Amino acid sequence: MQFIDKAKIYIEAGKGGDGTVAFRREAHVPKGGPAGGDGGKGGSIIFEATTSLSTLLDLKYKRVYKARPGGNGMAKKMHGADASDLVIKVPVGTVITNEETGKIMADLTEDRQRVVLAKGGRGGRGNARFATSRNPAPQICERGEPGEKFDVCCELKLLADVGLVGFPSVGKSTFLSVVSRARPEIADYHFTTIVPNLGVVQAKDGRNFVMADLPGLIEGASQGKGLGHQFLRHIERCRVIVHIIDMGGIEGRDPYEDYCTINEELGQYQYRLLERPQIVVANKMDEENAEENLKAFKEKVGEDVKVFPISAIIHEGVDQVLYAVADALETAPKFDMEEVEENTVVYNYEEEEAPFVVHNLGNGQWTITGKKIERLVSMTSLVSDDAIKRLSIKMRNMGIDEALRNAGCQDGDVVSILDFEFEFYD
Repeated sequence: MQFIDKAKIYIEAGKGGDGTVAFRREAHVPKGGPAGGDGGKGGSIIFEATTSLSTLLDLKYKRVYKARPGGNGMAKKMHGADASDLVIKVPVGTVITNEETGKIMADLTEDRQRVVLAKGGRGGRGNARFATSRNPAPQICERGEPGEKFDVCCELKLLADVGLVGFPSVGKSTFLSVVSRARPEIADYHFTTIVPNLGVVQAKDGRNFVMADLPGLIEGASQGKGLGHQFLRHIERCRVIVHIIDMGGIEGRDPYEDYCTINEELGQYQYRLLERPQIVVANKMDEENAEENLKAFKEKVGEDVKVFPISAIIHEGVDQVLYAVADALETAPKFDMEEVEENTVVYNYEEEEAPFVVHNLGNGQWTITGKKIERLVSMTSLVSDDAIKRLSIKMRNMGIDEALRNAGCQDGDVVSILDFEFEFYD
């Protein structure tokens, strides 16, 4: 099956239902009063992690997700129906990022874990909500609030305890096929493995863990060469790294240079990969020059680095590696997705967005933008004089009149906010 580990989609929560203007009319009930009901809540966009999926393939074929809007309010103060939420299922290990800001919005690491990513808009109020002693029969109602909408990037990062790293064709896939029931493609050419393979491994003492055979790493991978970041992002969650080296030197490469090159790439990647326990495995010890190469390799790396000689193809020395991995997992910490800084700041001050911004388009044309003012206009039902009057008072209280005057707006100039236009008069 095709492996898809990254997808960009557009999500839009449902708009809230509109409130309504209505009045109570019953026989023998004089002055029944306002009876317009509120609109229902729009549906939210919810992401749910599940173990029944292994790729983001579904998101590749459907790029737009929109939740249903809430029902409109009705007479007799009847509330509009709330819309059902739209649940998008993704594999466990999916990280969801806001495409515009680059901020991580969710990191789903457990089965059935849910997160509300885009909230549905609240329903608009009916005219029954605006009745006061000074205005007992208001002609005002609200439109539903728009739902949140934006582009997100979904990225799958495998939840393996152990990651196999090394140059292409050093025997990572063979090792995984020997210690687990995984059956990755094995061949004698580079980049046979182009998608990560997972296998559940059980040592002979009963301890088990999940191991990932990851695509081969080459020099420059931290800058994106070869499979580059496609490889490295899957090792971010691994708690223990098994570094496999071709000690036979079949392709004429020096095992020590390979070892240094891979570690240099791991060190240049952003998630502190070299801080994780690393188990060095000398594979292909059945080759002719392997013993000499192993002796020279040990002299160069020193006594601090323990090397496990194996021959994966004939299952020799494998058990000792699995015991060492299981021992390392017992003490290995979990690493957070984001880099941890020494001076951790608990609260980051973010400057509050201005309620509105005035733009001069020239030729007597002006436009006003801003989340607060746009939300106010989009929720105003511009079908009655009372509603327009209420909107103008709110805009004046926000300081829009004064801001336009200070910006040089003249009498008769046209000002637009979304699809609402009006002429400015001082």
